[in-house]
Amino acid sequence: MATGFWRMDPSGLGLFRLAERRLEWLDQRQRVLAQNIANADTPGYAPRDLPAFEAALRRHASQPAATEPGHLSGARPGQAAARIDRSRHETTLDGNRVSLDDQLMKVSDTEIHQGLTSTLYRKYLGLFRIALGRPG
Repeated sequence: MATGFWRMDPSGLGLFRLAERRLEWLDQRQRVLAQNIANADTPGYAPRDLPAFEAALRRHASQPAATEPGHLSGARPGQAAARIDRSRHETTLDGNRVSLDDQLMKVSDTEIHQGLTSTLYRKYLGLFRIALGRPG
């Protein structure tokens, strides 16, 4: 019995890498949404959001990653730039465009996706443990 087999690191598998990238994106989105909520009373503030995860994933999949010191640097996954959210057209008299209802709905949606992604990650990890004959 090879000891390396029992020490398999599932994070090297595509499914686990995808889940980790999704969790990183969701974490970054929560920070952006928290900034929007914190600036709900800031005159002239426009809410920001990240591009959709699918778009960010597609963009990073085509960019090279620096794996050696001499390589060109690629973009790090999960570091999507927040951009102004233009989906709302309502503006207060002071120029603020933050709708707390919209932001709280996005926070809730992001929390739901974090829970779902974490649960799927744990379930797949449990399946690997079962397949390897290790207790869960």
